[in-house]
Amino acid sequence: MKELGEKREALERYMEKLPGNAVMVAFSGGVDSSLLLAAACRAAASCKGPDKKRVYAATVHTSLHPVRDAGVAERVAKELGADHLVIGIDELKDADIADNPSDRCYRCKKFLFTRLLEKAEELGVTAVLEGSNADDTFAYRPGIRAVKELGVRSPLMELGLTKQEVRALAAQYGISVADRPSAPCLATRFPYGTRLSPERMRQVDEGEQFLRSLGFYNVRLRAHGSIARLEVDKKDMARLLEQAEAVTEKIKALGFFYVTLDLEGFRSGSMDVPLFSPGTLDKDSPAR
Repeated sequence: MKELGEKREALERYMEKLPGNAVMVAFSGGVDSSLLLAAACRAAASCKGPDKKRVYAATVHTSLHPVRDAGVAERVAKELGADHLVIGIDELKDADIADNPSDRCYRCKKFLFTRLLEKAEELGVTAVLEGSNADDTFAYRPGIRAVKELGVRSPLMELGLTKQEVRALAAQYGISVADRPSAPCLATRFPYGTRLSPERMRQVDEGEQFLRSLGFYNVRLRAHGSIARLEVDKKDMARLLEQAEAVTEKIKALGFFYVTLDLEGFRSGSMDVPLFSPGTLDKDSPAR
């Protein structure tokens, strides 16, 4: 695949040309940030003597992300040879997102990357990178605006790398999470305007972990009050229904009264639908 090879070379050149003697990657342990980290570490390893760059993998510890993400990030950062930093933040308290506003991602990213930039300055890092890819430009991603405002760089997006290409390159690099499903923040499981709490997000996280333990790849538990709306890939629906009794028992034990299966199947951003639906989108909506 010639085009993929060209993009790989472009990514490696991008990393080699970054200014300063250190680079920081906002690192979740997902495939996008892992590819960035691998490319940065490879570029650093090619430098010798005083010009060798130091690579930091900065992971934010927060209640908004699945519990298992922290362990995955630590493991992958070690595999790739980066210095792993863990920075604790409390977005619910300090980023004004407790009521899950429709611009939650913008507020959260602004708060998160401000903290990362402060840490970068403390360490003498001049280049801070994050893992948005080219596909993100076609979805509702208000956080991208915060990233651009703060001057954080998005190499995968700048180079036009799609999610499929990111996974393909990650496999070429031998990254252990090349096939790991996407795991956005747990706030995306709740309708906009819903009061968020660590307890409700852990409830959703535990439900999704259970579904993954049954062998389902793409999984979302969308929480509509006492109703759990489950999303899996369409090809997996029949298998989920075969285990309906066990699934219902587990999800109800977490505190839900009703358990439903979304017949449209898994789709990223399904909670954004009301922002674009006729009658719900007004002139002040951030979706415009």
